[in-house]
Amino acid sequence: MMDLWRDFRGGLAEMRPSRFPYAKFAAALILGIAGGWLFAWLMLPLPWMLGPMTVCTLAALMKLPIAAPTVVRPPMSAVIGVMLGAAFSPDIAARLLGWLPTVIGLAFFVAASGIACVWYFRKVGRMDFTTAYFAGMPGGLVEMVIVGEQRGGDGRTIALVHSARILLVVMTLPFLVQAVEGVSLGVRTSAAPSIVDAPLSAELWIIACVVAGAMVGHVLRLPAKYLLGPMLVSALVHFSGLTDFKPPTEIVNGAQVVLGVTIGCRFLGTAPKLIMRILVLTAGSTMILLGMTLVFALVVAQFSNYGVVPLLLAYSPGGLAEMSLVAIAVHTEVAFVAAHHIIRIVFVMMSAGPAFALIHPDKGGDGTIPRMRDG
Repeated sequence: MMDLWRDFRGGLAEMRPSRFPYAKFAAALILGIAGGWLFAWLMLPLPWMLGPMTVCTLAALMKLPIAAPTVVRPPMSAVIGVMLGAAFSPDIAARLLGWLPTVIGLAFFVAASGIACVWYFRKVGRMDFTTAYFAGMPGGLVEMVIVGEQRGGDGRTIALVHSARILLVVMTLPFLVQAVEGVSLGVRTSAAPSIVDAPLSAELWIIACVVAGAMVGHVLRLPAKYLLGPMLVSALVHFSGLTDFKPPTEIVNGAQVVLGVTIGCRFLGTAPKLIMRILVLTAGSTMILLGMTLVFALVVAQFSNYGVVPLLLAYSPGGLAEMSLVAIAVHTEVAFVAAHHIIRIVFVMMSAGPAFALIHPDKGGDGTIPRMRDG
């Protein structure tokens, strides 16, 4: 509880006028909403995530006065966690055994994509091996930056590459899903009720799961506690049959807008020339990742009960929250997608440090890495 109180006080401190850039954040949200409306008008896939993401990335390149303070991420992560937990219905237990082939395929995908991207950044990007290695891992943005710097890599380059990976995967994957599925994702009707039609109990359940989940995350010292804590609580109340509430459409769209804005604002404070270089370089690795994702999805679909589209979303190395929101938007099995992204990040965390220590024992360190965060 003391940790929770300290985090709460830290959030309040960051929201002081001297620290919280209200005007810049408001400007980022206005641009994000405008981008969402534009993408919706153009009938592009996932307009409320891709629109804000694209517009805010361009604004960062143009050095416009926008910002997405870190204090806005935890509450939004908690709301997203509740949304993800709502996908764990009572009948999911019967499907867990069917995940075994897809998890095995995921392990091979992580290894193959990691090797391919490390080779790409080493040979094409001309990075030193340490930087190329931790930049090429398909997950764990924060962890790879920390461990990469400890081993002598360029932390800024690693961070930019992983941020660009999430940006480009989230930005391009919906078009790949659209091509594979053969329908437009931009005109789909949400299965969730409107906030004006949803019962008051739905909003109360969301608030209760957010508060209880934040406390559970602290008590259990969960990784990515503001996401996984509420997700765990929401999953338990849905799995037990206590409730079957669904998050209102406006909350889902709002979560996508905020996530799009925060991803686009990750490039603030970096020279536009460097951003463009990283984006161009990472575009090549993204093509490799998406190509391998498609191949593995096609192969694993032959040995599992899941189709190509759910596997594309489950294997694609975007962020956990972002890819789960994509799953919600395309009406596929969110629990399956979210669980596989958690497993992917754990795979990367468990293998990246020790494998590097075996390859380069002279770099020092014991091969361990910090606890998981989203990415």
